Amino acid sequence: MPVPVLTFFNNKSGAGKTSLVYHLAWMLSDMDYQVLACDLDPQANLTRMFINEERLEILWPDDGERKTIYNALQPLLDGTGDIEQPYLERIAPKLSLIVGDLSLSATEDEFSSQWQACLDRRPRAFRVISALWRILQTAANDSGAEIVLVDVGPNLGALNRAVLVATDYVIVPLGTDLISLQGLRNLGPMLRDWHSGWKDRCDRNPIPDLCIPNGWIQPIGYLVRQPDIRLNRPITVDDKCFNRMPEEYARNLLGDNNGPYPETPAQDEKHALAIVKHYRSLVPMAQEARKPMFHLTPADGAIGSHAAAANGARADFKALAEKIIARIELGI
Repeated sequence: MPVPVLTFFNNKSGAGKTSLVYHLAWMLSDMDYQVLACDLDPQANLTRMFINEERLEILWPDDGERKTIYNALQPLLDGTGDIEQPYLERIAPKLSLIVGDLSLSATEDEFSSQWQACLDRRPRAFRVISALWRILQTAANDSGAEIVLVDVGPNLGALNRAVLVATDYVIVPLGTDLISLQGLRNLGPMLRDWHSGWKDRCDRNPIPDLCIPNGWIQPIGYLVRQPDIRLNRPITVDDKCFNRMPEEYARNLLGDNNGPYPETPAQDEKHALAIVKHYRSLVPMAQEARKPMFHLTPADGAIGSHAAAANGARADFKALAEKIIARIELGI
């Protein structure tokens, strides 16, 4: 049975998507789930959160074979074979990573042309478009993963379309600005278009024994950054955008135009997975220690208020992980 794939996706940068994937991967592994994280953003920011520079020099050599997602794709992209066994970097006993690669940016044209070629029932086209899903499932089986968490870049390009076709569930991280609202308006119609486009193509698959994804692409909720709260601060555009998120998400991601809608994300129990705090001074401390915020100890400088904040971060991410587990019925 395929392992569920959960992708964090928005076509706007700066929403904290990569940090969310990183912390949730650690939290789920702390909760005794076997987790596979996959970096499918050509900027490879998730990889750099997990792995230090010395190790990356080994995984990304100047000459020779790279142990990355691109390496698993390369024979298929070069026309010399199909996908290869993906390399897995063991981060912790219950957490593995498929290492990202800047070379993924060069795959856009191939994923674009093969998407069209699927309509002509071309065998190679189906191998290419299903390649990321097949790599994720192979890696999940090899690592014993119970869930796959995927980080992607902030765009609506052909690479991300192939990633979303490989996705069962989508979480949308949001900022609190007008661009985030516009991103939601673009994202919903595009996800529905990709879902229906893949459904149309699935029936044309000419290779009976080729396993392909179902392209479910089901949104299960959104995460929104907490507005900056200060005493006597006037209401800003960000506040107004924050309060419009429940309606915009329901209308654009789910096609729900009936209302009424919750007045703020804090009241949106159905779709708002969490209001993400700023965590302020914990963030640079965790980056320096190269660990999630809730793993910080007094040895890392987490003393007094910082220790309390680290414990608060643990409670926040555990609550978020539990909501996600319930919504995708993980383990049921």
